[in-house]
Amino acid sequence: MRIRERRAAEAVTSYLAQGGRTPDPQALAEVVGTAVGASGCALVVGGHRFQWGRGDSWSEQEVRHGGTACGTLALAPESLGQLPHLTAVLAAPVAVIQLARETDQLRRAGDASARALIDDRWRAAAEMESERRGLERDLHDGAQHQLVALRMSLALAGHALGTGGGGEHVDKLLVQLDEAERVLVDTAAGILPEVLATEGLAAALRSELDRHGVVVLDLGELRRRYPTPVESAVYYILLEAVNNARKHAAGAQVTVTAWDSYEGLAFAVSDDGPGFSVAAPHAGLPNLTARAASVGGVVEVRSAPGAGTTVSGVVPI
Repeated sequence: MRIRERRAAEAVTSYLAQGGRTPDPQALAEVVGTAVGASGCALVVGGHRFQWGRGDSWSEQEVRHGGTACGTLALAPESLGQLPHLTAVLAAPVAVIQLARETDQLRRAGDASARALIDDRWRAAAEMESERRGLERDLHDGAQHQLVALRMSLALAGHALGTGGGGEHVDKLLVQLDEAERVLVDTAAGILPEVLATEGLAAALRSELDRHGVVVLDLGELRRRYPTPVESAVYYILLEAVNNARKHAAGAQVTVTAWDSYEGLAFAVSDDGPGFSVAAPHAGLPNLTARAASVGGVVEVRSAPGAGTTVSGVVPI
């Protein structure tokens, strides 16, 4: 994938993460146009053109959500060509913009049938907003893991360079940077890690965590497959818990465990770091709790100063 398309996808997801129910189409066009280096960018939604910049020749590409066309992305100059991954990232926000505009028109109509259709449309908009929030969680929990690993590698390289060596770290850093960009764009496009989709949770955790050499994996009792939403949720819960341990318990041993229990899919991340008071704000790690709840699971955090931390949970199946 071209670098400019990656950057544009990252810029869009960053803009959406700032909040707000309905994205501003004019601002969204500017975000995309600036990120891809276009002279002009326009989003055409419901027959209305929201344009930033200008151009003499335009490349137009359809934006689809759920198999239905919801708008058009136009970029100038035409030589920028087609950017399919970018249009995939734009699908949900453009669909929300389309629904908001159509709903506003129906509200002005004012009759009973229009009000009923408004209710249906806002339910659909709420579902897409939930999808967007899920994307934010995936970016936070998944792509962040790559960035934390990259930061640690940079620190090692900096130390080595300061002692007169470190040249061998540069190639490794470039590989990690490419991988972080790929994961970020795939996550934004809603693409699950290939190993997770094809081989399951245990294989995905080994693939992601073994190569960084930062944790002890205990996955011998995880032998069955679970529904994709469950495996995806637990995968990202465990990655975020590992990230938290690496950031707040630097140098501690981190152990990741998952197993088939009589209740369902059980999991835990523990470290022997300094620990903290679970009475502190955010000690319950609300993002982990929300993700587990989305698939009917629960998460518990156990910690105390000087006693390490364990994040554990189960998703009943």
